[in-house]
Amino acid sequence: MRLHRGRLKILIGAVSGSGKTYHMLREGNLLKQQGIDVVICAVSTMRRADTVEQTLELERVPSIHWWKDGKEQKDLPLEALLARNPEVVLVDGLAHRNRKEAQFRTRLEDIRYLMDHGISVITTINVYELEGEDEIVFKLTGIRAEDTVPSDTLELADEVRLIDVSPETMLKRIDEGILGDRANPAMCRRGNLGVLREIALRLMAEGVNDSLEKHREAQGLVGPSGAAERILVSAQYHWNGSLHVRRGQQIARRLNGELMVVTFVRPKRALTKEQQVFKRSIQKLVEKVDAAFEEIPLARLRKLPALLVRYATANNVTRIVMGHSNRNRWQERWQGSIANRVLRKTRNIDVFIMADRAAHAGERILPVKPKPRAGADTFRRLSTGEIEKKIETIRRGTFKVYIGAAPGVGKTFKMLQEGNLLLGKGIDVVVGLLETHGRKETAQQVGQLPIVPRAKLSYQSARLEEMDTDAIIARQPDVVLVDELAHTNVPGSRDKKRYEDVIRLLNSGISVISTVNVQHLESLNDAVEQLTGVRVRETVPDAMLKLADEVELIDVTPQMLQQRMREGKIYAAEKVDQALGSFFKIGNLIALRELALRELADDVDERLEAWDRNTSLRGIWRRQETIFVCVDLGPRSERLIRRGFRIAHRLKAAWHVQYVGRSDDTDSEREKRLETLRQLCERLGGKLEAAPLARGGDGIGETLLKRMTELNATLLIVGQSRRPLWHSLIKETVVHFMLRRARGIDMLIVADYDRTS
Repeated sequence: MRLHRGRLKILIGAVSGSGKTYHMLREGNLLKQQGIDVVICAVSTMRRADTVEQTLELERVPSIHWWKDGKEQKDLPLEALLARNPEVVLVDGLAHRNRKEAQFRTRLEDIRYLMDHGISVITTINVYELEGEDEIVFKLTGIRAEDTVPSDTLELADEVRLIDVSPETMLKRIDEGILGDRANPAMCRRGNLGVLREIALRLMAEGVNDSLEKHREAQGLVGPSGAAERILVSAQYHWNGSLHVRRGQQIARRLNGELMVVTFVRPKRALTKEQQVFKRSIQKLVEKVDAAFEEIPLARLRKLPALLVRYATANNVTRIVMGHSNRNRWQERWQGSIANRVLRKTRNIDVFIMADRAAHAGERILPVKPKPRAGADTFRRLSTGEIEKKIETIRRGTFKVYIGAAPGVGKTFKMLQEGNLLLGKGIDVVVGLLETHGRKETAQQVGQLPIVPRAKLSYQSARLEEMDTDAIIARQPDVVLVDELAHTNVPGSRDKKRYEDVIRLLNSGISVISTVNVQHLESLNDAVEQLTGVRVRETVPDAMLKLADEVELIDVTPQMLQQRMREGKIYAAEKVDQALGSFFKIGNLIALRELALRELADDVDERLEAWDRNTSLRGIWRRQETIFVCVDLGPRSERLIRRGFRIAHRLKAAWHVQYVGRSDDTDSEREKRLETLRQLCERLGGKLEAAPLARGGDGIGETLLKRMTELNATLLIVGQSRRPLWHSLIKETVVHFMLRRARGIDMLIVADYDRTS
């Protein structure tokens, strides 16, 4: 039955007009070129020229026309389609409802009927046409879908692909009349478009995460993948239990992760009245913050750490949130510390130790709106310096980035396509740097675009080529297309990296459209290695993504990407087998796709907050967050720095990186290593401080504690101790010192990642 049943592919978009129909028809043409029998039916081109052009070579099966509320409707002629019996049918509007006398009530039922008869279907839907999502969209934007499909519809599909488009592009299409005069007024607001886009991205990310977990389970892999965050709060029926849940909620919200709460109870001991009150309070709170809750029986207190870690591992938890122990150093040595034993047992799971707060000094951790400053002027005359800065901003070019999960998704193709559209509108567009990698489709897309010749440079008796940035600046086009943003230039070039060339072009008043893969973002370097086992050497500072006026995702399913690889459309034939067996393994592609979806969703979220000045901004808390990262010269220091940056970015917090070493240690290797860490901090917009540790003076822990106090640090980030158990009995590690002495500061203890576990 499954062999004879047709396949279903769904193209989903945030909003009508995002280009779903165009991409569906384009896929149909590509299938036809491969000799597959494709027809179209009930397709609405809205008379858009580029969409109509895609229908010219495809056979159309006439649909059944009827009218509803003055609007023309199209139903599928099921018997005619069965008689024609194509391999694939392209049909618009998955959420469409049929006329009363039709065989089935909905188009979804029509499609399932065709699939049962061996016909595959490619169709389209908007995110607000999914049940469950429609209510969220209506609450946030006021937009209501005419018709919807069940919430599990996407699970029926063999493939789901997101057609992403930025609000800026949508607004341009509306202004240019491309979408006609039927656009919903609520969809003409940038904020609403941003909300719809973020909902679509997160919905897709969750779906991809489910498929990734199923794949990892089939491969026998345990523990978190590293693509999504899952926060586990260990809360007891105590006065601070609610505080722990609140902090876990805050972390989950900032990292856009799933929240779970677990509590351990002694089965043979009845809860006291006070504990019963705390239990009801925690259960209400858990329900309010939409977290999962579980109560686990605990035979003996000493079993708690092992039970907690086992539960976290089984549920793919990425971070455990728990409180401090009340025991002193000698009690910990004699009776043991729950936190210490959890740290010893965890693998690939970060541990977040909440600050020890007195019962009567609980903090409000929920975000609050900042109070307006007294005497702040809403309107005022700009100073000369501010006017000059504003003029400079106006003169500066705009920056657009196409981002993808992996090579071959179609970023360069899309960039060239947009370049040709702009050229057709009379805009002066040139190709500054293009890498086709031998892909014929990409080379053909250049069309009439003029190409600026590359500069030729000598390096080690060889003549190499790079983008001629000076020539582009002298040419002064309106827009320049620059491929592969993360590329490292030939030694001896004026700029070390291509993104520095792009900054020069922007500062010269030239707009830039560029491409990059998600694995090249600096702060995701560790996550990518964790997911794929490959350390990416060429990176781009995250600030480049923030610098962009527009960022659009080119989403392609892993199956389609592997098919492109086998057809030789990504790499040369001799490299295909090697790529499919390493970086292009299906698990890697699923994980990278989820990473790209989540990263862009976070970017959309940040932009939404920047646009909406009336809402409570991310990271505005009653106390100001300050992140303090402790590093040594070991190989995991880069991981700690990147983790600190990402947390500080999500909290909009200040962050500091600190190294403490011997003042008389002038080893050249040490200085070289410190310089590497400094450069990484600078690329991420931070600064590394190196403090001397005099012989016979304060220890490393004392020195760090003093600096943390000076900076009013609220969160300490440190790596797990790699010392064996017996060593901690003789000499206290920095982590144990901080757990004992820095009790008023939250601590995130970052796990060493082990791909073998």
